[in-house]
Amino acid sequence: MLKPRLKPTTLETSLLKLEPMNLQHLTGFLSAGNHSQVWQHMPINRCQNTEIAAAWMKEAIDEMTQGLQIAFVTIDKRTNKIIGSTRLFRCNDKDKSIEIGHTFITPEFQRSYVNSHAKYLMLKHAFEHLGMARVEICTHEDNQQSRQAIARIGGHFEGVLRKHRRAPNGNYRNTALFSIIDDEWPQIKRHLLSTGKNQEEFSYVPS
Repeated sequence: MLKPRLKPTTLETSLLKLEPMNLQHLTGFLSAGNHSQVWQHMPINRCQNTEIAAAWMKEAIDEMTQGLQIAFVTIDKRTNKIIGSTRLFRCNDKDKSIEIGHTFITPEFQRSYVNSHAKYLMLKHAFEHLGMARVEICTHEDNQQSRQAIARIGGHFEGVLRKHRRAPNGNYRNTALFSIIDDEWPQIKRHLLSTGKNQEEFSYVPS
């Protein structure tokens, strides 16, 4: 596998900003994520207290310095408030594949514009700037809300991977695997753009 080449990058639409995570985001990150319903399909609430949230963020920041992932905080531009987090990670430069995951959205902003804007930004970055051929999006087999949200943005359901991920407590989860490939991206891009009032809502500003 070639050396990963992920560099921290800020991605924006007119409504949403994905900003590379740093520890100055800790208070907002903790506030956005400390809701039991956010973690109901996860083995641990990563925002249940400052110590746990900071440790998770430090791990992500360390992997960013190694070029292994881009961990974002999700910011609502109208309020400048952190409303969640998401990542591009598990980059396989040889096969040109990458995963979108570790995503949560604070309950107030679920079923809103946030998911479509965030996925648009990351998919565009993956396909048009990183040159990926395949993007994977995974979720817990039982997380129907997440599965429906992935399908709505054009994710192709490939099946359930049994005993796919092992949690810190030793339990395994079955993972629902979705993918989007580069051949599908133009159509999915058009679909995502059509969900906004106008294309200017999805203005893309890499930096």
